[in-house]
Amino acid sequence: MFSLLVNISANAIWAQNGVAVAGGSGGGDATNQLNSPRGLFVGDDQTVVIADFGNNRIMQLKNGDTTNGLIVAGGNGQGSGLNQLNSPTDVLIDKETDSLIICDGGNQRVVRWSRRSGTTKGEILISNIDCHALAMDEQRYLYVSDWKNDEVRRYQGCDKIGILVAGGNGRGTGLNQLNFPAYLFIDRQQSVYVSEWQNHRVMKWNKGAKEGIVIAGGQGAGSSLTQLNGPLGIIVDTLGALYVADDWNNRVMRWTQGATQGTVIAGGNGQGAGANQFYLVVGLSFDRYSNLYVADYNNHRVQRFSIE
Repeated sequence: MFSLLVNISANAIWAQNGVAVAGGSGGGDATNQLNSPRGLFVGDDQTVVIADFGNNRIMQLKNGDTTNGLIVAGGNGQGSGLNQLNSPTDVLIDKETDSLIICDGGNQRVVRWSRRSGTTKGEILISNIDCHALAMDEQRYLYVSDWKNDEVRRYQGCDKIGILVAGGNGRGTGLNQLNFPAYLFIDRQQSVYVSEWQNHRVMKWNKGAKEGIVIAGGQGAGSSLTQLNGPLGIIVDTLGALYVADDWNNRVMRWTQGATQGTVIAGGNGQGAGANQFYLVVGLSFDRYSNLYVADYNNHRVQRFSIE
């Protein structure tokens, strides 16, 4: 339900060739296709849910069935009805309520859809928010990044206003500022990790902090091992290592705690559609076995890289 805390060995390596577990047959709206996938989440039963951005729907794949996905939210055309989504950018599974929580970006809202069969519409949790991504902590607080207001807020229960936990000081490069906060991860101490798409860095905001700490990038846009270029999806493991989708560099990087540069663990072989390539990389998730799942945006697929 919350940001999955994975135990990964410090010297772990992953297969360099990924396997498409969803999409990969060109962009489209058939149940075996995706159209520009963005956020994704792997549940502890290996169920994969994907924000199928271009198709205005959430897709679900169960138990390694890569041939046919199931539409579990939206899929009724682009719109603002309760049975519709508009360019969803992120999704997570809330096990406690057996529901999906979705960042319905084009509708400027966060919605919840029950996972029970027969569900045909969602309910609005938060309105009038330019949300980009979601995360949940172990206390079931919900965190939402607002890319237009350059802030991250934490919500509890029926709270519609939220508490500011990162940014909120205007757009900029200061340690108390954000510039297009994208994806989020929350650790057991309620520290907020946030990727900044336009500051080309990942920040860690300790609980209650008034400013963040740069833990990856922050050296301007570039492709060296000290740089990021449009970072998006992020995960932190139990050793404090950060995994980041380095969007425009078409690679996934690992930054160990305190490191000044990262290592490439997937991609980094130029832009392309090969099994070892990406064409813009967005969402990241690990399963319980530490296999890596990557939303490969312009290849319209989700790739799984098996841990070796």
